[in-house]
Amino acid sequence: DSSTSSKPPSSDIVKPKKPRGKGGKKRKRGGQPGHDRHDRPSFPAEMIDDILPYTLDACPDCGGGLLFSRQAAPRVIQQAELVTKPLWITEHCAVAYWCPHCRKVHYAPLPAAVEKTGLFGPKLTTLVAFMKGVCHASFSTIRKFLRDVVGIKVCRGYLAKLIARVSRWLGSAYEELLARLPCEACLNVDETGHKENANKFWTWCFRAELYTLFRIEPTRSSQVLIDTLGEEFNGVLGCDYFGAYRKYMRKFGVLIQFCLAHLIRDVKFLATLPDKKQQAYGKRVRGALREMFAVIHRREKLSEAGFAKKLEAARAEVFRVATTRVPEGKHAQNLAKRFHQHGDAFFRFITTPGIEPTNNLAEQAIRFVVIDRRITQGTRSETGRRW
Repeated sequence: DSSTSSKPPSSDIVKPKKPRGKGGKKRKRGGQPGHDRHDRPSFPAEMIDDILPYTLDACPDCGGGLLFSRQAAPRVIQQAELVTKPLWITEHCAVAYWCPHCRKVHYAPLPAAVEKTGLFGPKLTTLVAFMKGVCHASFSTIRKFLRDVVGIKVCRGYLAKLIARVSRWLGSAYEELLARLPCEACLNVDETGHKENANKFWTWCFRAELYTLFRIEPTRSSQVLIDTLGEEFNGVLGCDYFGAYRKYMRKFGVLIQFCLAHLIRDVKFLATLPDKKQQAYGKRVRGALREMFAVIHRREKLSEAGFAKKLEAARAEVFRVATTRVPEGKHAQNLAKRFHQHGDAFFRFITTPGIEPTNNLAEQAIRFVVIDRRITQGTRSETGRRW
């Protein structure tokens, strides 16, 4: 299943039960005892468009006269509402002039920004791009929203042209970030499948500290890494154990942190095998990895020197357990071979600050693409791929 292989969770026929928390009791929904209450902050004064005061003429209990209280603050309810007409429509008129000498009609020039943007202004264009990209909305859904909420009718073809225009606008920013990737000190990388008219493509995800960059390529080979990061990448690459990353590391001496979560998944798979010796080996390695993560989780309670010492000892124990008393089974031998060949690449986070032991950063970032792929079923042209 998904906990012991690369299969997605949606493919699990039987969902394994999640372990209950402390005490074995199921946690209730909603806020938990002891948690701080979270209140939405009030709108600042500059965002308030209107203030409506409500007064009393007499006491609602006894009917007597009232005095204004300066000690008690007024009871305030802030309410946000859509305006009746959310659009601001401007008509740009280029005045026509007749030239008796040329015998032609000449029009006054319109502003370049108006000529460039057309029917939708920059903010409305950005709203369409936000709904299409961030909200994963279809062109039909955006069209209905603009018609029923905003109050403007457009066709799906015009919306497609808007998206292509935003793609061109974002082109320079994309190229700037693409040029910055080889200079990053830490990168997490992952890839997932992509369909375009039944043709197989791959979406590559490069997660840096401050931004995420995607590339759709027709190949899953290490050539994509060479074209994107170059042959002299000096940072540390966080990734899974896929062969393209190992080849890139082997050819150019790139430092890599292989994902420990993927390693744990493969170790858990050993415990499901019918071979008792491989089962026992998998359980020993899994126990050593649990001890190492227990040290990681106690990081805040330990001094810097004490944490480094315990973590190094836990790493040595994992390596010792994984490379000794290895049974003859194929899967156990493959796991031990990983540690012999790339043992340092699994524990580089210990000696390199800022490196995560897992590839969760890239896994989280690529979910954006997976959700969009599930809704849109892929792309149909280079224009959609570029978007």
